[in-house]
Amino acid sequence: MAEEPAPRSKPISRIMRLSLRVVDYVSDATRRADGTVNRRVLSLLDPRVPAFSSPCRGVASRDVVIDPAIRLRARLFHPASRPAGAAPLPVIVFFHGGGFAFLSNASLAYDAVCRRIARYASAAVLSVDYRRAPEHRFPAPYDDGIAALRFLDDPKNHPADVPLDASRCFLAGDSAGGNIAHHVARRYASDVQEFKTVRLAGVIAVQPFFGGEERTPSELRLDGAPIVSVSRTDWMWRAFLPPGADRSHEAACFTSPEAAAGMDSPAFPPVLLVIGGYDPLQDWQRRYCETLMGSGKDVTVLEYPDGIHAFFLFPGFDDARDLMTRIAEFVGGGQ
Repeated sequence: MAEEPAPRSKPISRIMRLSLRVVDYVSDATRRADGTVNRRVLSLLDPRVPAFSSPCRGVASRDVVIDPAIRLRARLFHPASRPAGAAPLPVIVFFHGGGFAFLSNASLAYDAVCRRIARYASAAVLSVDYRRAPEHRFPAPYDDGIAALRFLDDPKNHPADVPLDASRCFLAGDSAGGNIAHHVARRYASDVQEFKTVRLAGVIAVQPFFGGEERTPSELRLDGAPIVSVSRTDWMWRAFLPPGADRSHEAACFTSPEAAAGMDSPAFPPVLLVIGGYDPLQDWQRRYCETLMGSGKDVTVLEYPDGIHAFFLFPGFDDARDLMTRIAEFVGGGQ
């Protein structure tokens, strides 16, 4: 039987194509064959942008300390002006992508996308600067996600000038960040009684990074697509998983027995799942949907047939702008 040809996407502008090549270059130029990352070069290629207390396109931001013992920080984005007497803001705890090893909450693309989410959704966005692999492997970013929820659980940590409603809390992330959002939701659901004020209203999983030992048809068919390739994802899993673990590990494979805890809890929230038609990881994402639905969970799937991996970071794509509207609707529906 003839092999199915790779589909052809809509034409991408020259500027967009250059931007995607830059993303690929940053990853390839800073990851080493021995599984380490050249942080010095990465800091030059991915400089941190500062928070802005003054409004930028209607959204202000500030950096906060989540846990000084491990130097865990986050960036809080919020609409700069609100009507008098307005209700406290729902909170979206966001985890950036980057294969667990790259980028940060202060990377230009993620600072900008969190600002857009806050503006569209009329919500506060707490973007967590979680610890990265390979210096900090599994389960470090999941621990950091729970630390962020515990931070929000204490009203004393809320800024006096930005009323937050921790009872309307969402977990969100793209790629590796979507993976983190899922696993933090599992942990929360397994230990919900430990939280006094935080209540998860939803998970927003944008093209989450899952995997397994099998090579799926979409991974093989779309290998070499922008940003994601088999060689890159294999390197990322080796950098993140415990030494000696393979991709059947619970962090990568949501069907492993160890990954089931929390998913059967009624406290595990509804999921908004985003899938792109030119994302090599899409088969894993569809299986993730099937697993959630098989557990009786509420899942809303947004399919973007022309979406490459991480498309929502590029506002030049029409689909990226549409997704912001869908996220706003999902958050608004959690009221």
